[in-house]
Amino acid sequence: MTTPPDLPFDTEEMLAGLKPWIETESPTFDAAAVNRMMDLVQHEMAALGARVERIPGRMGLGDSLRATMPHPRAGQGGILLLGHLDTVHPVGTLAKLPFRREGDICFGPGLMDMKGGNYVYLDALRKLLAAGIETPLPVTVLFTPDEEIGTPSTRTLIEAEARRHKYILVPEPARPDGGAVIGRYAIARFNLQTRGKPSHAGWALRDGRSAIAEMARSVALIEDMTSDDCTFSVGVFHAGQWVNCVSSVCDAEVLSMAKTQELLDAGVARMLALNSDEGEVVMEVRRGVTRPVWEPDQPGTMAMLALAQDISAQIGFEMTGASAGGGSDGNFTGFLGLPTLDSIGVRGKGLHTLNEHIEVDSLVERARLAAGLYCRLGA
Repeated sequence: MTTPPDLPFDTEEMLAGLKPWIETESPTFDAAAVNRMMDLVQHEMAALGARVERIPGRMGLGDSLRATMPHPRAGQGGILLLGHLDTVHPVGTLAKLPFRREGDICFGPGLMDMKGGNYVYLDALRKLLAAGIETPLPVTVLFTPDEEIGTPSTRTLIEAEARRHKYILVPEPARPDGGAVIGRYAIARFNLQTRGKPSHAGWALRDGRSAIAEMARSVALIEDMTSDDCTFSVGVFHAGQWVNCVSSVCDAEVLSMAKTQELLDAGVARMLALNSDEGEVVMEVRRGVTRPVWEPDQPGTMAMLALAQDISAQIGFEMTGASAGGGSDGNFTGFLGLPTLDSIGVRGKGLHTLNEHIEVDSLVERARLAAGLYCRLGA
């Protein structure tokens, strides 16, 4: 098959199918909420005839799903569809960002990142199965619960599963020009803590040493280390309980992005150099989870991109390919040298904000791309 199969993709049907996905809120840190999302998707994949495994969560996080799609060689290595079902939006976000369509765009928490892409690629499998079209390679689906916090509990699961397969598809949202990602920058996380000396802020202020003040001074220092090729951002800051107490402990989290391994190593060294037990306030810096650099231009990935470009040209749009920041689970599979095509999901804007939305027309466009990839990879 040299062209994408002519399948009955329907925008309104897809939006109706997406609605319960979006209205099942699933923030990473709420394991019960994530598992409700896993319940929903597990039922849908079972209804397709897939053999679905529920993999218990760990580290206090949600479960994962592995689905082996119907195929004469089901269970053998072939194509891995890799996605996450957790979002950054806390339960209750629907009150401010309800699932709704306004003309050519549709809003909802997690719709762009990345429930929309996951749904589209499952819908392509649904239509292929209904049409009796057998893909050259068997397809396995792996959905995980913790990508938004760096994948601390499922990285080993992802890597072990990915090594069984020839091709990895990651339907994260498309790049701004609609293109795919063929390499990713490294992402490193750091946990910081300052420890000072408590005192009563009203009558013994001078006796205390503020952990908050020390951390606040460090925020400017850390963010000023940012360059175009290596960035530093303080995204979490926790301290204090009583306004009349000088805070003795302050915790913060830092995210760093680096375009090369050398820049990452240098950035890590600069962060760890902030460790200090001198003076009256201690600063402790611990390295957290890291996404390795996925170098671009790997032959297997470039062959996948060329195929996607051929399919997209037949559909009627141009598919570019480039490295990108942001980080995804594609970092892990690309780092392993496995052919990986990332950010082939829906188009949209505003991910991780209360303006998160997708372009409605991209649902059918990307479903046709997905069907073409399933039918031509390994052919």
